[in-house]
Amino acid sequence: MRVLQFPIIKITGGFVLGLLIAHYTKPTFFISLLALLTCFFAVIITRFLPRKSIIPKNYFGVATLFTAFSIGVFAFVSHNPTRNKNHYVHFISSQNKNCIAVISIKEKLKNSTVNYRYVAEMISLNGKKSYGKVLLNIKKSQQIPRFDIGTSLKIGGFFDTNKNLKNPNQFDYWNYLENQQIYGQIYVESNKIKIGTFQDKSIAYYASLLRNRIIRNLEKNHFHKSELSVVVALILGQQQDISPEVVRDYQYAGAVHVLSVSGLHVGFILLFITFLLKPFPNTKSSSIIKLLVVITFLWAFGILAGLAPSVLRSVTMFSFVAVGMYLRRSVNIYNILAVSALLILLFQPSFLFDVGFQLSYIALYFIVWLQPLLAGIWKPKYKIVNYFWEIITVSFAAQIGTFPISIYYFHQFPGLFFVTNIVILPGMSLILGLGVIVMLLAAFDWVWLPLLKLLEWSIWLLNKIIAWVASFESFIFKDIPLHFYTMWALYLVIFSSIIWLKKPNYYKLVICLFTIILLQLTSLQMRNSNQSTDEFIVFNRNGHSSITRRFGDKVIEYTSDYLQKNGKENLVLKSYLVANYCVLQKRKLIPNLFYFKNKKILVIDSTGAYLEKERPDILLLINCPKINLERVFQHWKPQKVVVDASNYKSYCKAWKATCVKEKIPFHDTAEKGFFKL
Repeated sequence: MRVLQFPIIKITGGFVLGLLIAHYTKPTFFISLLALLTCFFAVIITRFLPRKSIIPKNYFGVATLFTAFSIGVFAFVSHNPTRNKNHYVHFISSQNKNCIAVISIKEKLKNSTVNYRYVAEMISLNGKKSYGKVLLNIKKSQQIPRFDIGTSLKIGGFFDTNKNLKNPNQFDYWNYLENQQIYGQIYVESNKIKIGTFQDKSIAYYASLLRNRIIRNLEKNHFHKSELSVVVALILGQQQDISPEVVRDYQYAGAVHVLSVSGLHVGFILLFITFLLKPFPNTKSSSIIKLLVVITFLWAFGILAGLAPSVLRSVTMFSFVAVGMYLRRSVNIYNILAVSALLILLFQPSFLFDVGFQLSYIALYFIVWLQPLLAGIWKPKYKIVNYFWEIITVSFAAQIGTFPISIYYFHQFPGLFFVTNIVILPGMSLILGLGVIVMLLAAFDWVWLPLLKLLEWSIWLLNKIIAWVASFESFIFKDIPLHFYTMWALYLVIFSSIIWLKKPNYYKLVICLFTIILLQLTSLQMRNSNQSTDEFIVFNRNGHSSITRRFGDKVIEYTSDYLQKNGKENLVLKSYLVANYCVLQKRKLIPNLFYFKNKKILVIDSTGAYLEKERPDILLLINCPKINLERVFQHWKPQKVVVDASNYKSYCKAWKATCVKEKIPFHDTAEKGFFKL
C-alpha cells in the first residue's frame, strides 16, 4: 500500500511541525478537530480514487503530510490538561491564593536551598474535586520525613500562579513548568502537612519501592554516600541527591550526559540481556519469546529509571532495534529515530520542548549521520587505535550537532569533552555491568561485599578523573552569547557544510557559502540592534537593590550593596550581560535622582529623605524607607510608583493599597517582575 511506502521521516516531520505551530498559535479544540477530519477525508479521496483520476498521484503524498501536520496540532491541543473543567487552574482565585489541598506525591525532585520539592497530583482543592500536576515546595525542617511516591497529603499553603518573568533574559521557569504540564506551585510549612491513609499504588509506586529497597540495602552495607548518589543516577536515573559540586565537575568535563540514563545505558542493557539469552536456540518461536523477554526487560528498566524523556526515547528506540535483531530484518536507524520520536510525542507532546529530549535526539542523529564521515578521515591499522578513534569521532559528531543549542541554552562549552570520553567511555561498560549486577542482587536483599566495593571504587575513580579534567578551567568556555536566530543560522551552516563534504559539487558549495553569509548577517544585525539600545531597568533581587543604565553594549550598575566588589557575582545581571552582548562598564552607588528619556525618577531609600520640591514622573522605593505615601502624595503625585525586592512585603502591601486608593499605577518587582523604561 502507498501509505506504508510513504517515508516515515516526512510524516514525523509534518507531525513535529504541527506540534510547534499549535504551541505558538494555541488553536481551539474544535478547529484542530475540524482540520484533522478534513485532512483524513482528503487522504481517503486521494487514496481510493481511480488512478486515471483528474487528481494527480502526488496529491496523496501532500494529503498525507497535511494529515500528519493536523495530527500534531490535535495531539498538542487534546493533551492540554487545562481543557478539563476540573483542572485546578479553574479554581484558583487571583485575590486569595491561600488553599487547602489533598495531593498525591508523584516524583521527588532535587531540593532547593530552602525547600524540599516534589511533583504531585492534585486530588482536591478547597473542598472541590480537582486534578492536574502541581509543584510542591515544603520549607526545610528537621522534622519533615521524605515522602514516598504515591503518598497522599492534606496540606494548607500558598498557591502561586505568578507567571511574570522576574528578570530580563532569565531562565523562564514558568514556561519550563508549563511544558511539563505543571501550572502552579504550592508553598507549605511542615506543620501544615497531614499524611493521609490513601496510597496511590501505580506502577511508579512499585518502581519507587524497588528503588528505595535497593538504595537501603546499599546504604546498610556502607556504600559511600557520594559514590552512591552517582551510581543511583547512572543505573536508576535518580539525580536528586548528587551534590552540586559533582554535577558541576561533570558539566565542565563535558560528561554530564553520563549522569542521565540514555542510549548508552539502555544499549548496554540490550546487549547484556542478549548475551544472557544466547544459550537458547535460534528457532522462529524462540526468537519471538526472546524478543518479548528483551522488550519486557527494557521497559521494566525504563520504568525503574523513572521514564524521563531521555530514558523513554532510548527504551522506545532500542525496542525497535530489538525487533529488527530478533526478526532478522535490516534496521534503518533513521526510521527508528523517526518512529520512536513520533510514538513518544504522540502520547507526550510536551516532551518536544524538553531540553534533554532535544539534545538527545540531535546528538544521536549527528552520530548516525556525521560520524561515518569523520571516521573516514583516517583508517588506523590497529584495532586498539581504531577503537579510540571511533570514540573520538563519535564525541565530535555529537558535540558538533549539539554545539549551537547547548550554547543557546547554557552559554558555555567544555573544550576537553573528547579527553573525557576517551578516558571514561572504555570503563563505562565495566561500571554499568557491575552496577546492574549489584542492583539486581540488592533488589533481592543480597549484597556481595567484594563486588559492591569494586563498584564503589570504580565510581570513586570515575569521579576523580572527571574532577581532574574539570580542573582545567581555561578549557571551559563560559558566557558565550547566542541569539535564537543566530542559532538557527549556525545550524544551516553546519547542515550545508556536511552535505557539501559528503558529496561535493558546485551548487552545494554555493549554498554552503550563502549560509555562512547569512550567519554573518544575522550576527551583525543582532549586534547592531544591541548597539542602538538605550534602557533603564530595575531588577528583582531578594534583599538587594540593583538598577542598570544601558548605553548600547555598555552597562552601568547602580547598587546599594557594598559587599559586592565584582558585578559578575550578581548572577541576575550576568545573565542580562551575556544575553545582550554587553559588558559591565562600572558600578556606582544609587543616587537620589535619575533622568531617563525625559523622565525624572526619584529614589527614596532607607533614610526616608526626599526633596518636597522635586516633582518626579516615577517614584522608586528601595531598602524599606519608613514613609507615609499619603503624606508624600499631598505634595505631588507621580505617574507611577515602583518598589523592588529590597523592601518588606508588609511595606509593599501598604504602599500598594495607598496607590490603588489614589489611582496611581503601582509596580512591585516581586509580583510583576523587573521594571524597564
